[in-house]
Order: sequence, then C-alpha cells, then structure tokens
Amino acid sequence: MLKKSIVTMTTVAVVGLSSTFLTGTAYAERSASQISNERSEIKADLSDAEAKIADALIELKDLEKQIKQVDDALADNEKQMKDTKDKIASTKKEVDKLEKEIVKLEDEIEKRYEILRDRIVSYQKSGGDIGYLEVIFGSKDFGDFISRVSAVSKIADSDTDLMKEQEEAKAELEKKQDKVKKKLDGLNEMKVELEGMQELIIEQREQNEKKKEELKEKVQDLKDLKAELKIKDNNLAAIQAEVDRSVSDDQSSSDGGKLTQLSSKSSSKPVASGNLSTAINAGYKYLGVPYVWGGGSPSGFDCSGFVSWAFGQAGISIPSSTAALQSTGSRVSYSNIQPGDLVFFNTYKTNGHVGIYVGGGKFIGSQNSTGLAVADMTSGYWKNHFAGHVRRVR
Repeated sequence: MLKKSIVTMTTVAVVGLSSTFLTGTAYAERSASQISNERSEIKADLSDAEAKIADALIELKDLEKQIKQVDDALADNEKQMKDTKDKIASTKKEVDKLEKEIVKLEDEIEKRYEILRDRIVSYQKSGGDIGYLEVIFGSKDFGDFISRVSAVSKIADSDTDLMKEQEEAKAELEKKQDKVKKKLDGLNEMKVELEGMQELIIEQREQNEKKKEELKEKVQDLKDLKAELKIKDNNLAAIQAEVDRSVSDDQSSSDGGKLTQLSSKSSSKPVASGNLSTAINAGYKYLGVPYVWGGGSPSGFDCSGFVSWAFGQAGISIPSSTAALQSTGSRVSYSNIQPGDLVFFNTYKTNGHVGIYVGGGKFIGSQNSTGLAVADMTSGYWKNHFAGHVRRVR
C-alpha cells in the first residue's frame, strides 16, 4: 500500500514534468506562472512528505519503547522461569528425602512390631523361650519378684511408647510429604503458566519487530520520494531562472520581442539531459551522507570523490581529485553555466573544493561541515569563495 501511495504521489507531482527535464527546448513553451504553479505543487507535496516522515518517526519511536517494554517483560519472565525451575528441582529433592525417611521409619516400626509379636507369643507358649516369665519366676524372693515384675512392666511400657512415637513420627513425615507435594504441584502449574506467557511475549516481540521494519521501509520510501521531489524542484528552479534570464535578455534587445524569440534563445542553453541528468540527480538520495576524506562511495564522500562517483553513475569517467578535475572538459564562463557543469571554490587552496551545478544558483557537493548537501553559491560563504571557475565535462 505504501509503495502504491508513493507511486501515486510521484505520478501527480513528478511524472508530468519528466519530458520537460529531458529536453532542453521544451521548457520555453511554459510561462513563468506555469512553472511557478508547478513548483508550488511540488513544494506542497514536499511539505506533505516531510509531515508523513515526522509522523512515521514519532510512531517508530513509540514502537521502540514498546519493544523495550516487551524485552524487559521477556527478561523478567525468563528470570521467573529459572527461579521456578530451581525451586522445582529443590522441592523434588526434598520429596525424595522425605520418602526415604518414611521408608526407613516404616522398616524400624516393622522390626519393633516383630519383637513385640515374638514376646507376646512367648507369653502364651508352654516350654521353650518364655522371655519375661523366666525373668519373673527366676526371682529369689518376693521382693525380688516385685522388682522384676516392675522392670518387665517398664520395658513393655517403653516398647509401647516407642511404637507410639514411631507412629507419630511417621504420621508427621507423611503430613510433611503431602505439604511438599502440594508445593511441587503448585510450582509445576506456575511453570506451565510461565511457559505460556513466554510464548505470548515472544510472539508480541516478533510482531513489534516486523512492524518496526515496515515503519523503517515507510520512512525510507518517504525520504526517497522527498529526494525525488527536491530533484524536480531544483530542475524547475533552473528552468525558471533560465526563463527569467531569457525574458530579461529579450526585453533589453527588443521591446517587441515575442515568445518564439525566447524559445530560440532558451534552446541555446538547455537543461542537462540524458546521462548528464543522471549524474546531477545521483546524489539526492544520499543527502546527509557524511564527509570522508578520500571517500568515493555512498558510505562517505569527499568533494572530488562525490563528483567522480556521480558522473560514474551516468557512465561518464572523470578523475577523482580536484587537481585533475580543474582541467577536465572545457572551461565556460559563469554567464553560460548549465546544470551539470563543475563549479570550483577557493577554500584552503585555489580550486580546493568542487561541486556539481544543479541550477538556480545552487550546487550539490560533499562539504566537511554538512556532508553531502545542496548549497547556495549566490550568497554567504560559497559566494565569497567562488572565483568563476566553471568546467563543462560534455
């Protein structure tokens, strides 16, 4: 949908101008007011594109905040997952330990039961090992008999108490075991819930990342459209300046000059076309690329590196140093300058900086202060450092 909308905007604001930009004489058929109206429409589209870029960037910033929140939630959930798994492992060990203690206690209780059972049997048997009876009837006198009966009774009571304690200990262990198992069940339920939450968070994160990429593409498409509109506006500015100059020349030579005379004069100074137009326009999509000393690619340009690269995009091979470029092609006077001509400025040395003239008193070039940009050479710094050196490659 985005690409369709951009194509529509481009069709309305741009495509209708293409034949004008590619023929040197056609622009004279338009009046200054027509050109001005077309520029106004392009500027309106530029303003609309800039507003959409601003909205998209705000949306992108908000989305990045959402992505951070989701990432934080994911990290927190992962921590809880780790803690829960650790607790499950620890609780399982506790359950295993309790089960072993219960088994051991059950063995002890069983052994104690066997001893008591043997003793009871021995009471009821005639002959053989009668245990307590032998102890009692082996007494020497009545006092000894009482003492032995009391001792046997205490032993029996002790056995009973021990059995009771063991049963109570077993019951306590089983109660503790039930409690720990419930805890383990709860932890397992929490683990399942966290795993489900993890899946939802990851899905949300993937959706946000996808939306982020779509927004980035939208911003880039809008920036490309903006750059294209700027190219068209600069070309129209060059046409407008040429028409104004032609009208001025025509009025000074003859008060009764006609539009056909203007057309004849204009055709001698055409707007750049064909491959040269490609060289002029090549850099607009890379406006803002930083200045890099010796750079000659969209990752970074210096002034002469950009000029050489731009003409290379049009299939025109020229040197990549200002020293060589200042004698490339043929020299022309500033009064005959055309879009696509090379303009030189006396910066740190004579002809130390070079750019490509785009019309309307402006040039495109890589400046160490701004990176790749369109600059005005009719006022300020660049006017003060321009000495009129212009070269025409073709």
